[in-house]
Amino acid sequence: MKHFEANFDGLVGPTHNYAGLSYGNVASLNNAAAASNPKAAAKQGLLKAKSVADLGLVQGILAPQERPDLHTLRRIGFTGSDAEVLSKAAKSAPALLKACCSASSMWTANAATVSPSADTLDGKLHFTPANLVDKLHRSIEPNTTSNILKATFNDSRYFKHHQHLPEHSSFGDEGAANHTRLCSAYGHAGVELFVYGQEATNPSAPKPHKFPARQTLEASQAIARLHQLNDEGTVFIQQNPDVIDQGVFHNDVIAVGNQNVLFYHEQAFLNTQAKFAEIKRKFGESPIHFIEVPTAKVAIQDAVKSYLFNTQVITLPSGEMAIIAPTNCQENPAVHAYLNELITLGTPIKQVHYFDVKQSMQNGGGPACLRLRVAMNQNEAAALNQNTIMNDALFTRLNLWVDKHYRDRLSVADLADPQLVIESRTALDELTQIMKLGSVYQFQQ
Repeated sequence: MKHFEANFDGLVGPTHNYAGLSYGNVASLNNAAAASNPKAAAKQGLLKAKSVADLGLVQGILAPQERPDLHTLRRIGFTGSDAEVLSKAAKSAPALLKACCSASSMWTANAATVSPSADTLDGKLHFTPANLVDKLHRSIEPNTTSNILKATFNDSRYFKHHQHLPEHSSFGDEGAANHTRLCSAYGHAGVELFVYGQEATNPSAPKPHKFPARQTLEASQAIARLHQLNDEGTVFIQQNPDVIDQGVFHNDVIAVGNQNVLFYHEQAFLNTQAKFAEIKRKFGESPIHFIEVPTAKVAIQDAVKSYLFNTQVITLPSGEMAIIAPTNCQENPAVHAYLNELITLGTPIKQVHYFDVKQSMQNGGGPACLRLRVAMNQNEAAALNQNTIMNDALFTRLNLWVDKHYRDRLSVADLADPQLVIESRTALDELTQIMKLGSVYQFQQ
């Protein structure tokens, strides 16, 4: 049976804006209060997704969430009509309004952790939505994320959906941004690498001091249990607290893996050699490639600014691997020089493809943030919602949909505009029909 890895990219929502909500994310903080372009952001993301599909990979699209989130604003005491709720929040609690208008669900690397059926004891493909408890603007996402995943992977014969973890800091879970699967082939049992920032229940364990560690060991272990993973198929490794304090808020800002390749910065992890020995032992006899980028060639700050590691490493139909990188990597001399060298080193990575996703980059998310990886077999692929799979027709239809519904400029002040609610709901209502998503949204009046 054929096995492969699909990428499901988050569709940028109509309220894409720069509110600087993500403490610890340098790009998000640096661009706070700048005007955004939701239309350009959505089109950049769609073009990147279509280009990956054109390379011969299975590419899907995950719908955005409803924003502004008036339901949450009402839960915390704002009353009246939609317009009155927005006006009151803008006047008395602008930070809460910003949080309830965030379009950050576009970064589906944080949406969930996924374990393929080749790894799980029950032979099903498992999904656990991330609880994202560290950030208010993201903590309101999990229930709708679950609805969208269930509408996309909608056959219980093949797919197992779990509830998100308890909403407590001890179980802080940021999804696949801190999870990498290594395997000799997509259909073979692999080693799932869970990267955590701190051990929440151990006060003496290492942790960062400046910025929060958003992923806990306890959350990673819980997901491994829920997904029925074998101990010999899991490795838990701690991210270096020092790099978290330098703006590396998720593991996918400092390391990325694909099949038998782990591409990482030399400062990425704690106890690197011991943990790599564990990975090798559990990986078995097949060759595995650890590609280390030394600080002498790429400094941490260059890695963060360019998102060298927030790239996608993909396997092409030819069997060669390629990197999907933001154009920011081309524009950074040290990073561009390194990537030019990398493809000559004899590793499985032979190509680099650059894409302009600057609207996302300016808010703190690169190509890898925009996608959720789902390794699957042909039966599972046939069982999912086919209206979410990228092809020429869907690409054209979604671009026309964006042209029809999205603004080309959005400032933080515009978030209080009641017309934005109407525009967003109208857009999402039409999207549910395009992608056959059913009632994933609960539009609150």
